[in-house]
Amino acid sequence: MNKSDVRRLLESVKDGRMGIEEASKQIEDLPYKDLGFAKVDNHREIRVGYPEVVYCAGKTVKQVKDTIQFMLTKENNILATRANEEMYQAVKEICPEAGYNSLGRVITIRKREEPLTDSYIAIVAAGTSDLPVVEEAAETASLLGNRVEKIVDVGVAGIHRLFSKMEVIRGAKVVIVVAGMEGALASVIGGLVDKPVIAVPTSVGYGANFGGLAALLSMLNSCAGGVSVVNIDNGFGAAYNASIINKL
Repeated sequence: MNKSDVRRLLESVKDGRMGIEEASKQIEDLPYKDLGFAKVDNHREIRVGYPEVVYCAGKTVKQVKDTIQFMLTKENNILATRANEEMYQAVKEICPEAGYNSLGRVITIRKREEPLTDSYIAIVAAGTSDLPVVEEAAETASLLGNRVEKIVDVGVAGIHRLFSKMEVIRGAKVVIVVAGMEGALASVIGGLVDKPVIAVPTSVGYGANFGGLAALLSMLNSCAGGVSVVNIDNGFGAAYNASIINKL
C-alpha cells in the first residue's frame, strides 16, 4: 500500500463508497504482518516510496514461498534477490507470471505497471564475469520504474571499448559502475562524466583480489570526485540508490 492507495481508501470512506468496517479490514495488516518467521513491512512503501524487497539467501524455500504468497495479496510489484532455481519454481506454483533472471538470481513479479522514467540509469560493467551483479542491478532498477541502459565488457584492459560508448554513459542521470579485479573502471568513468557514479566492487578476481576487497578499497580511494561505493556484489543496493537519484 502506498500513499495514493491510502488517499483513495480515505476518499472512498468519506464519499460513502466504502464502509468503515471494510476500510478497517484493508488496513488491518499495517504497519506489518507477522508470519511467525518474518514480519512483512507493509508500511515501507508509504515511508520510503518502495515496497519491501525479499532477500532470499539464508531463507528456506518454504519461507520464501510463504512470504511472497502473503505479499501477493497486496497487489504490489515484488522483487526477491539472491534466489535460486528451487525458490523460483516454488514461487511459480503460486504465481505463474513470476519471472526469473537466473544470472542475476532475481525473482520479479509485476502486479502493476510502473511508468518508466524519461531519464535513464546507465549500468557499466568491466567484464563478462561481472554480469551477475549487472543483472541484479538492472532487474532492480527496472522494477522500480527506471529506464536502464547496459554497457558491458568495457574494462580498462581494453579501454577503447569504453570510449565508443561514452555518449550513452554521459546521457544517463546516474551511472552504476560494476568492476572486479582492481576496480579501476569506477575512477576512469568518474573522471569523464558530470553525473553521480555509484561503484559496485565485485568478488571477481584472483587471490589478491580477496573476494572483492581489493576492488572495494580501490573504489573507496578513488581520486575522481562524485564516486560513491556500495558493498561487494551489491547490485541491488546500487540500483536502489540510483533509482532514488534518477527520480529526484
